[in-house]
Amino acid sequence: MTEDELIRGCIRENAACQKALFDRYASRMLGVCYRYARNQADAEDILQDSFIKVFNKIGQFKSEGSFEGWIRKIVVHTAIKKYSLMRYQKEQSVEEVKESVASLEDPSAYSHLTEKDLLRLINSLPDGYRLIFNLYVMEGFRHEEIAVMLGIQPGTSRSQLVKARMMLQKQILAMQKVAV
Repeated sequence: MTEDELIRGCIRENAACQKALFDRYASRMLGVCYRYARNQADAEDILQDSFIKVFNKIGQFKSEGSFEGWIRKIVVHTAIKKYSLMRYQKEQSVEEVKESVASLEDPSAYSHLTEKDLLRLINSLPDGYRLIFNLYVMEGFRHEEIAVMLGIQPGTSRSQLVKARMMLQKQILAMQKVAV
């Protein structure tokens, strides 16, 4: 079945088309969910909530740009809503971040890092840092766009990204010391 046929079937609320559409895109979108979620259960919840929105809004898809990109946008916005800035965990203060910068000078620390290790480290970030990091680094949004999405100032987005990167670097160096 073509993508257009699936879309038309989903607009008609055809269960077989909805299942086929879910089967076609769920695994890729689950990968996006994992970047935002704290654990597998949260990722699966985000995925389910996202596809409910996809099916409810599919009639709004204008066939401008990629359909997968349209679904991804819904998934990202659903994840953002789940982990809104109001739900951040306690994050490092600026002073703690400045103190940790001095120890982040060994680029060889990154050479033994696997993709799985990196995803685990990203998932361990406080919600706010992880959200900004994913939106900026993984999704390619600009700080101005992130600010609008989250109702914050662009400078706050930049600051959160810097803190997230520093925390990741500190964790990578800690992993390297344990491995030695």
